[in-house]
Amino acid sequence: METVRVLIADDDALVRAGLTMMLGGFDDIEVIGVVEDGDQVAAAAARLRPDVVLMDIRMPRMDGLAATEALRARRDPPEVIVLTTFDTDRHVQRAIRAGAGGFLLKHTPPARIADAIRQVAAGEPMMSPEVLRRMMGYVAGAGVDPRRDAARTRLAVLSDGERGVAQRVGRGLTNQEIAAELHMSTATVKAYVSRVLTKLDLNNRVQIALLVHDADLPMA
Repeated sequence: METVRVLIADDDALVRAGLTMMLGGFDDIEVIGVVEDGDQVAAAAARLRPDVVLMDIRMPRMDGLAATEALRARRDPPEVIVLTTFDTDRHVQRAIRAGAGGFLLKHTPPARIADAIRQVAAGEPMMSPEVLRRMMGYVAGAGVDPRRDAARTRLAVLSDGERGVAQRVGRGLTNQEIAAELHMSTATVKAYVSRVLTKLDLNNRVQIALLVHDADLPMA
């Protein structure tokens, strides 16, 4: 069982201590460092090489969303889970577009936070139910959004097979579920997902899903 290495970024000392203590109860998760502001994240990540960063949004000098954007733009970045008390549409959309692999509220139960860390470290996105509802509400109201045509243009570079996989990622299916639906091996689906990420210059599956939702394509 591999250990997932976690860096915590939060300006509240009690939250940092609480998360460290809580995650210390899981044998396969190790908190390797904590920082108190977003402007410290990049240097700490370069020094400590975490697998996942738990990122607060509101920090005094650099907020967690800006820190996520800066971190995910670096070469070979860690995954990021935004963990916050704020779940506004603006925060959710910006976190996803910045490349966050997860967005959880701070009242999420410890076991679910631990599961999210494992899942995001494995390359699978994780959103709290509240955040998923907000995201779906945003998509439902996006019919007149000017991003739709731009999203469809971007997706047009994909082959039919790649587009089919991307659309199923947009539906929230796992690689195993996509493989079963398309009668492929899981390894083939993973290869398709990798090609989609490369062709569209995206960081993770959540960004694929958001692009598919922006495009408002017929259900695959």
